Amino acid sequence: MRQIDFVGKRRIFMTLSALLVITSVLLILIKGFNLGVDFAGGTELTLLFDSRDISISDIRKALSDYNPEYSGALIVEERSIGEREEISKFSVTLTKFFEKAQEKEAFVNHLKGWFKSNKEANVEISFSAVSGAAALEIRSSTWWAVILVVVLILGYITFRFRFIFGIGAIIALVHDLLITMGFYSLFNVELNVPAVAAFLTLLGYSLNDTIVVYDRIRENMRRMRGKRIEEIVNTSINQVIVRSLNTSITTFIVVMAIFLFSGKVMQSFAFGLTIGVIVGTYSSLYIASPVVIGWVKRQAR
Repeated sequence: MRQIDFVGKRRIFMTLSALLVITSVLLILIKGFNLGVDFAGGTELTLLFDSRDISISDIRKALSDYNPEYSGALIVEERSIGEREEISKFSVTLTKFFEKAQEKEAFVNHLKGWFKSNKEANVEISFSAVSGAAALEIRSSTWWAVILVVVLILGYITFRFRFIFGIGAIIALVHDLLITMGFYSLFNVELNVPAVAAFLTLLGYSLNDTIVVYDRIRENMRRMRGKRIEEIVNTSINQVIVRSLNTSITTFIVVMAIFLFSGKVMQSFAFGLTIGVIVGTYSSLYIASPVVIGWVKRQAR
């Protein structure tokens, strides 16, 4: 069976990866993220109306009538499969954190009265609020979780294979994480706790792909002793590529369906995995494996 020359084009793909990583880092530093309430602090409201005759401009007008500073709130209409057609649902994110119950009650009463008198619609309002201190603690905890996962992965791969395999896996994971975060910044997708859950899931998924390739490389290094490392790695990739692609395609279809048809809560999670599945499969072939090739060739000199 004719083999595809994956290894021969590794420099082209590694250059492409470097450009993507640099672009992602620049986007993160210059454009930043659309931080959710979990990370930025503030209040997220869910407004459920018993009428379809409600628009985003109506909600913005109701907010600005209460406080002109609320006119810049992030407002998103939500529509999930299975919801009744006669209702409308919106998510509203404010940077304001309502510390006093009276202040919160006055705000709710204003919204209910405004829509009752102006649109003849009833509204149910639910709150999800995070203070600035709590948001800071959540940010710190989540990023420490990511760092801990990376350290544990390095230890596991080193124990299971060799240290250089662990380094290759970590480089691939950092590559996947930075590029995925760059897409969050580029498309202004909300970065929240579900998004971080997507990052952690991505690390596990990408690592699984990398281990499959590394396991085959280790076996072939014994079976093909005396062969060039490029040939061994290329043969190993060809032997597992069909399995990797089948797994990636089926996973991609599932997470894409979640992204397209789920509500706002799941979209940031599904977006990360949709991008991550593609990037993770790519990095297992063109980032993790070339690192091993370079290391083995240097040792042989």
